[in-house]
Amino acid sequence: MKNVLIINSSLNGSAGNSNQLTASFVSQLQQQAEVKLTQRDLYDANLPHLSSEEMQAWMTDKSERSEEQQQLAAVSDQLIEEIQQSDIVVIGMPMYNFGVPSVFKAWIDRIARAGITFRYTENGPQGLIEGKKVYVLAARGGLYVGTEKDSQSQYLKDVLSFIGMSDIEFVYAEGLAMGEESAQQSFVQANDKIFELIEKQIA
Repeated sequence: MKNVLIINSSLNGSAGNSNQLTASFVSQLQQQAEVKLTQRDLYDANLPHLSSEEMQAWMTDKSERSEEQQQLAAVSDQLIEEIQQSDIVVIGMPMYNFGVPSVFKAWIDRIARAGITFRYTENGPQGLIEGKKVYVLAARGGLYVGTEKDSQSQYLKDVLSFIGMSDIEFVYAEGLAMGEESAQQSFVQANDKIFELIEKQIA
């Protein structure tokens, strides 16, 4: 049985286009294999921006942390543990103002921790979260894949690879704000791609 971590960050919850893509992925995957799901909705969790106090809590030895520091460090510890225990990570990714949702960046800031998920060596940084398959399900109102305005794809490749998760597949549903026909066609194509990737994963 594989452990699957679902990360959602849409402001619109289950009605969000990216959440619908992750729901489709989960539904199709469960039809093909027995899996254990962990779902993390970053928006519902109201994950705040990283503070200096929280970062200082990480840098304080566990035996010396105050009660407040223990609580602050526990947030990052739990998010990292969810990744460490997963075999597959599925990320629902809306595009907001040409970037990732701020709450997703807050998640990244808590899972990228020196000495835990990456380390610096004489040859440069080395990611420590290895052996994970990552699927990014990206929903966009316009058409950006392959253009200079696609600021998300390279960023996600870079930051996830930085902590060791370099085996990444992207599924795009674009043109969702360009008319009903465009949106329907894009969702059909995205779901077909999801089916194809799951078939490949299970094989």
